[in-house]
Amino acid sequence: MENFMNAAAQTAVSVGAKLLGALALWIVGRWAVGMVLSLAGKGLSVRHIDATLSRYLVSALGVVLNLLLFIAILGVFGVETTSFAAVFAAAGVAIGMAWSGMLSNFAAGVLMVVLRPFKTGDFVQAGGVTGTVEEIGLFVTTINTPDNVRTFVGNSAVFGGTIQNYSANPHRRVELKAQLDSSADVAKAIAILRAAITAIPNVTQTPAPEVDILEFTLAGPVLSVRPYCHNDHYWQVYFETNKAIRDELGKAGFAAPEVHHRVHSAAN
Repeated sequence: MENFMNAAAQTAVSVGAKLLGALALWIVGRWAVGMVLSLAGKGLSVRHIDATLSRYLVSALGVVLNLLLFIAILGVFGVETTSFAAVFAAAGVAIGMAWSGMLSNFAAGVLMVVLRPFKTGDFVQAGGVTGTVEEIGLFVTTINTPDNVRTFVGNSAVFGGTIQNYSANPHRRVELKAQLDSSADVAKAIAILRAAITAIPNVTQTPAPEVDILEFTLAGPVLSVRPYCHNDHYWQVYFETNKAIRDELGKAGFAAPEVHHRVHSAAN
């Protein structure tokens, strides 16, 4: 019993020392990894490396450093790191076959960084999500939607579908309509709206706003009202154009459109 207790005490001391060593290595290692990633990010920023590529490189470096830290912690417990590396490589192949979707996300992320369909800060519609690109990661793209919901979309879903980049071009067209009464003076309405929309802040002069007859309904002609602006001012121009349609036509005395029906009754 005495020998057993001595052996148990020695084992407990040895395991405890290894646990404390592993914990200390984990704390110091995580601090060191954070410092390296911070310095790497600042270094790339000082060299004016594109934010999209910079975040992707820092993310990849973080994965590598954390993997090395994990291997070092196993070494504290006496695990042979060289044999572990071989086992890890074999496991990596098996995991890669099982997680082919993850590998496709990784490959799509690399292609997006190289081909650059969009960059960090662009307003896009990709992978069924519309919003501002926060980050292109190793496996997912982070998008903040207009209602401020952070959404993570697999890179393969983003790159494998249709991507609409609203920030790539210098201006964007706002699509609105103005319903007129059948008795309205169409030429006067067009002139009033064109002048009012041109005066709205952030509406571009080239191309100039477009106001034309789009179609006809039972109530009367429908005007297409199309100002152009930078994507950053889209909603401001959208709402102010709607307000201008209501206010300017109202002040000019245009009647509210109405649908009239004529009912014929057959004589008995």
